[in-house]
Amino acid sequence: MKFGKTIKIFLIDGDPNGRMACEISNWTGKAYKIPRNKIKDCSDRPDLENTGIYFLLGKSETENPQVYIGEAEVILKRLNQHLTQKDFWNETIVFVSKDDNLNKAHIKYLENRFHELAKQADRYVVDNNTTPTKSSISESDENEMEEFIFNVKILVNTLGHKIFDEKRETISISKQDVFSIKSARGTDAKGINTSDGFVVFKGSKASVENTKSLGQYWLNQKQKLIDNGVLVLSDNSYEFSKDHIFSSSSAAAVIVMGRSASGPMEWRLENGVRLKETEEPED
Repeated sequence: MKFGKTIKIFLIDGDPNGRMACEISNWTGKAYKIPRNKIKDCSDRPDLENTGIYFLLGKSETENPQVYIGEAEVILKRLNQHLTQKDFWNETIVFVSKDDNLNKAHIKYLENRFHELAKQADRYVVDNNTTPTKSSISESDENEMEEFIFNVKILVNTLGHKIFDEKRETISISKQDVFSIKSARGTDAKGINTSDGFVVFKGSKASVENTKSLGQYWLNQKQKLIDNGVLVLSDNSYEFSKDHIFSSSSAAAVIVMGRSASGPMEWRLENGVRLKETEEPED
């Protein structure tokens, strides 16, 4: 059973595009969301002189979102160093403890776990060149850090970055939730509708051929997926090498089928019900 959470967001500079301080009720952690150009203004935040974990966020050279995951015993000092060391990021999200309960072993454990979670979610390009070393901590500390991770994931998501969220949103998906498309030219794809868009599953097969009427925009989008290794040639079809989120069910259907298509009409449940019918309000 999931319980509601109260999140408090304070606009430090009175600007929604400026610095933010964020807290979850009854939690000792605290988050700061800071634009890159405001790092120099953060000497007025004493708790940024403490130990913590941080995420540098921006775009990669392929235009995908990118993240660098780091830890520091003096957060603000490290962020100032990154102003000259790394160019890609335009904002950071920092986490510290209000009761100064985080030590070096804790943040090394957190850095490793967040790196692992970001890699698993595969939504952001992770900029770290090596996997952070995981520190050895007591069982009780490990449980406290896993709770810390749970709350960090909530706040990072709330602040606009789904770095650690599974693309499929749920670990166990019922067959009743899965849509599919099967047609000529090697098409055999499965996926689900999520709050982010339509997720086509790893292993789905898309048509190699495209109809002559398919527009250049879609041809370019399909080529990008090929160039980025999402679509890999396998026998007489393209296979999805990993789960991929499309902006809509129609975008997914067009890429999979190689022709103009309406996703709500093409994607069907195992019982034949169209996606369109599942989205219509009940009488």
